Amino acid sequence: MCGIAGIFHRQPGVEIDRALLGRMNSIQSHRGPDDDGYHFDSSIGLAHRRLSIIDLAGGHQPIYNETGSVCVVFNGEIYNFAELAEELTELGHQFKTRSDTETIVHAWEQWGPDCVTRFRGMFAFAIWDNDKKQLFLARDRLGIKPLFYSQLPCGELIFGSELKVLTQHPQCPRAIDNHSVEDYFALGYVPEPKTIYQGVNKLEPGHTLLVQHGDLPLQPQRYWDIPMDQTPVSETDIREQLVERLKEAVDIRLISEVPLGAFLSGGVDSSAVVALMAQLQDDPVNTCSIGFDVAEFNETDFAQTVAERYQTNHHVKTVSSNDFGLIDKLSELYDEPYADSSAMPTYRVCQLARERVTVALSGDGGDELLAGYRRYNWHLKEEAFRQKLPLGLRRPLFGTLGRVYPKLDWAPRYLRGKTTFQSMSYDWVEGYLNSMSILRADERQRLFSDQFKRDLNGYSALEVFRQHAANCPTDHPLSQVQYLDMKTYLVGDILTKVDRASMAHSLEVRVPILDHKFVEWAAGISPEQRLQGSEGKAVFKQAMEPHLPQDVLYRKKMGFAVPLCDWFRGPLKQKLESSLLSEHMLDSGLFNPDTLRWLVRSHLNGTRDNSASLWTSLMFERFLNREAN
Repeated sequence: MCGIAGIFHRQPGVEIDRALLGRMNSIQSHRGPDDDGYHFDSSIGLAHRRLSIIDLAGGHQPIYNETGSVCVVFNGEIYNFAELAEELTELGHQFKTRSDTETIVHAWEQWGPDCVTRFRGMFAFAIWDNDKKQLFLARDRLGIKPLFYSQLPCGELIFGSELKVLTQHPQCPRAIDNHSVEDYFALGYVPEPKTIYQGVNKLEPGHTLLVQHGDLPLQPQRYWDIPMDQTPVSETDIREQLVERLKEAVDIRLISEVPLGAFLSGGVDSSAVVALMAQLQDDPVNTCSIGFDVAEFNETDFAQTVAERYQTNHHVKTVSSNDFGLIDKLSELYDEPYADSSAMPTYRVCQLARERVTVALSGDGGDELLAGYRRYNWHLKEEAFRQKLPLGLRRPLFGTLGRVYPKLDWAPRYLRGKTTFQSMSYDWVEGYLNSMSILRADERQRLFSDQFKRDLNGYSALEVFRQHAANCPTDHPLSQVQYLDMKTYLVGDILTKVDRASMAHSLEVRVPILDHKFVEWAAGISPEQRLQGSEGKAVFKQAMEPHLPQDVLYRKKMGFAVPLCDWFRGPLKQKLESSLLSEHMLDSGLFNPDTLRWLVRSHLNGTRDNSASLWTSLMFERFLNREAN
């Protein structure tokens, strides 16, 4: 995997600051420790950091066309590059390397911006066409690889693989975006296309950006969207088709000239990927698992079962339940506030994998694509009830219940009805956001200062979900929330987590379940096949029954949980108090100091479990602390 960076001036003939681009590129050296490269021309500078995976000798970037008029810097993998190279050669293009990167250059020459529709893989790249004086930026369909950009007042467009690349530029905006703060405390991340800074953006998944001299404003173009329910899959032999299609997606991701392996958590998705890898290669699969010293968080026994069945070279590392030493490191990795605490074990499993391999396959995306989250079943039940009563009746009745019902975190689940009552008073979009939020709308209202709420001017994170819901190509309630998750949670949380954690260790992670061909096919599986009763990923589990043990397929989902509640009442108590009640939090103007004190106090005295809210606030405080220093 690699990192890219660039500076483009909107006026021709302006010389690019080479030392500045060098600093921007160097800050992401962890993404590509093997090599670096640059291209400078009138008004353009491109930079690249390389992690060598394919064509170790000939893959140095930037890579050019035959005349040198077109060049590219590229982060990712194009898995169908060999067949594309054959097609392009027949069309008269001449290749100098065996690198997938060179395919991008010739595809641009042949098909222009439509070249992205030909690529099968994960990618973020920048092409400079000197003849056309055009800069072309592109990001893969699902957002596996990141790309940040900003149009500066000085006339420069800057871009890079991480936010820290852009902030090396002295004119990169650093004013905090109030809307992004609201989004973050609702979702735990800043959703695309925003960043935490005003005037700095992420190029959204499935989008391109074509820029030339004098162009204003920037107008990203969408070239792909998730086709939920658009092409129904025949139920005849669906299980066999699923395995064969996923196996093909795995197979094309085994191309590598460096050691390759897989994450094996013991869950359904990673176990399925490992099972199919074992059937596709002669040598034992290299697998890695992270265990915890607390039984309720530990899945290593299930991973061991799969490892033994397929005789993998299995490596396990046990992490202490008090492995919280990464808190400050996380703020450096993610550049902007990011509140998924499973980033810590993800960092550790990437660290373990990199000791033995340079490329690892993962099972990410299965829950979103094939309906694996328990919340989907709950949403369907809520939506069925909503359909029985009009919103005009539900809103006052359940809105009142939601306001007066206590938040009983300590009680059995069936008594914890506050969130449910609130959700029943909303339409499906607002209800799903309410169930997904780390801090619900009423909790954010209490957390934020009066001045900050005025600054928001009525904006709510609900607008993020509303915008995606308006583009959703289906009216089935299950497919609708899966679509929302793939547009928000998958890219903003899951894929961001894996990219930054893996790149911190110069590890490339490939995600076969998010192969866009497989996604397009699987999106046509009927909702009833995806979620059968309360069994999520039902057809996927049924398809994998010949390949995996029953207790791996049908056990309760665990995930990468960490014991935040205990940490905050024990070893992190002092850090929690000193951080959340610090001057730069209390004086930031964003928060109600009384609410911050109450969140800390009520958690520490055991009357409430505020661990999710506290962790989210702590990660924001770490961001503010970095900004101040």
